[in-house]
Amino acid sequence: MKEITTEELQEQLKTGAVLHMIDVREDDEVAQGMIPGAIHIPLGELLGRLDEIDQAKSYIMICRSSGRSGRACEFLEDQGYDVTNMVGGMLDWHGEVK
Repeated sequence: MKEITTEELQEQLKTGAVLHMIDVREDDEVAQGMIPGAIHIPLGELLGRLDEIDQAKSYIMICRSSGRSGRACEFLEDQGYDVTNMVGGMLDWHGEVK
Protein backbone atom coordinates (compact mmCIF):
# COMPACT_ATOMS: atom_id res chain seq x y z
CA MET A 1 0.00 0.00 0.00
CA LYS A 2 1.30 3.43 -0.94
CA GLU A 3 1.61 5.94 1.87
CA ILE A 4 2.09 9.68 2.25
CA THR A 5 2.87 11.55 5.46
CA THR A 6 0.86 14.52 6.61
CA GLU A 7 3.93 16.71 6.07
CA GLU A 8 4.37 15.48 2.47
CA LEU A 9 0.70 16.10 1.74
CA GLN A 10 0.85 19.57 3.25
CA GLU A 11 3.89 20.43 1.09
CA GLN A 12 2.14 19.22 -2.06
CA LEU A 13 -0.92 21.32 -1.24
CA LYS A 14 1.28 24.38 -0.62
CA THR A 15 2.82 24.01 -4.08
CA GLY A 16 -0.64 24.02 -5.64
CA ALA A 17 -0.63 20.38 -6.70
CA VAL A 18 -4.02 19.11 -7.85
CA LEU A 19 -4.82 16.31 -5.44
CA HIS A 20 -7.89 14.14 -5.04
CA MET A 21 -8.54 13.37 -1.39
CA ILE A 22 -11.28 11.32 0.23
CA ASP A 23 -11.99 11.61 3.96
CA VAL A 24 -13.58 8.37 5.21
CA ARG A 25 -14.34 9.55 8.75
CA GLU A 26 -17.85 9.75 10.17
CA ASP A 27 -20.03 12.89 9.97
CA ASP A 28 -19.32 13.99 13.55
CA GLU A 29 -15.56 13.71 12.94
CA VAL A 30 -15.52 15.76 9.74
CA ALA A 31 -17.67 18.40 11.44
CA GLN A 32 -14.54 19.20 13.48
CA GLY A 33 -12.65 20.00 10.28
CA MET A 34 -11.50 18.52 7.00
CA ILE A 35 -8.51 19.21 4.78
CA PRO A 36 -9.68 21.79 2.21
CA GLY A 37 -10.42 20.12 -1.11
CA ALA A 38 -11.17 16.69 0.34
CA ILE A 39 -14.50 15.04 -0.32
CA HIS A 40 -16.33 13.17 2.42
CA ILE A 41 -17.34 9.56 1.85
CA PRO A 42 -17.68 7.68 5.16
CA LEU A 43 -16.01 4.26 5.10
CA GLY A 44 -19.35 2.50 5.54
CA GLU A 45 -20.70 4.21 2.40
CA LEU A 46 -17.70 3.58 0.16
CA LEU A 47 -19.09 0.52 -1.63
CA GLY A 48 -22.36 2.28 -2.49
CA ARG A 49 -20.60 5.43 -3.72
CA LEU A 50 -17.94 3.97 -6.02
CA ASP A 51 -19.60 5.80 -8.92
CA GLU A 52 -18.32 9.05 -7.36
CA ILE A 53 -14.70 7.88 -7.58
CA ASP A 54 -12.99 8.15 -10.99
CA GLN A 55 -10.72 5.16 -11.64
CA ALA A 56 -8.60 7.34 -13.93
CA LYS A 57 -7.51 9.51 -10.97
CA SER A 58 -5.23 8.90 -8.00
CA TYR A 59 -6.68 9.42 -4.53
CA ILE A 60 -5.29 10.09 -1.07
CA MET A 61 -7.37 8.46 1.65
CA ILE A 62 -7.76 10.23 4.99
CA CYS A 63 -9.21 9.29 8.39
CA ARG A 64 -8.55 10.00 12.07
CA SER A 65 -5.43 7.86 12.59
CA SER A 66 -4.92 6.05 9.24
CA GLY A 67 -6.58 2.75 10.20
CA ARG A 68 -9.89 3.20 8.38
CA SER A 69 -8.19 4.93 5.46
CA GLY A 70 -5.87 1.93 5.24
CA ARG A 71 -8.86 -0.40 5.03
CA ALA A 72 -10.38 1.90 2.40
CA CYS A 73 -7.13 1.72 0.42
CA GLU A 74 -7.10 -2.08 0.54
CA PHE A 75 -10.71 -2.24 -0.66
CA LEU A 76 -10.23 0.32 -3.43
CA GLU A 77 -6.97 -1.26 -4.60
CA ASP A 78 -8.85 -4.56 -4.97
CA GLN A 79 -11.35 -2.70 -7.16
CA GLY A 80 -8.56 -1.35 -9.40
CA TYR A 81 -8.18 2.17 -7.95
CA ASP A 82 -4.89 4.03 -7.46
CA VAL A 83 -4.93 5.07 -3.80
CA THR A 84 -2.47 6.29 -1.17
CA ASN A 85 -2.97 6.21 2.59
CA MET A 86 -2.22 9.36 4.61
CA VAL A 87 -0.32 7.86 7.57
CA GLY A 88 -1.00 9.35 10.96
CA GLY A 89 -4.38 10.66 9.85
CA MET A 90 -5.95 13.86 11.08
CA LEU A 91 -4.36 13.31 14.49
CA ASP A 92 -1.02 14.19 12.84
CA TRP A 93 -2.41 16.92 10.54
CA HIS A 94 -1.17 20.41 11.42
CA GLY A 95 -2.29 22.17 8.25
CA GLU A 96 -5.41 24.10 7.38
CA VAL A 97 -8.86 22.63 7.96
CA LYS A 98 -12.26 23.85 6.87
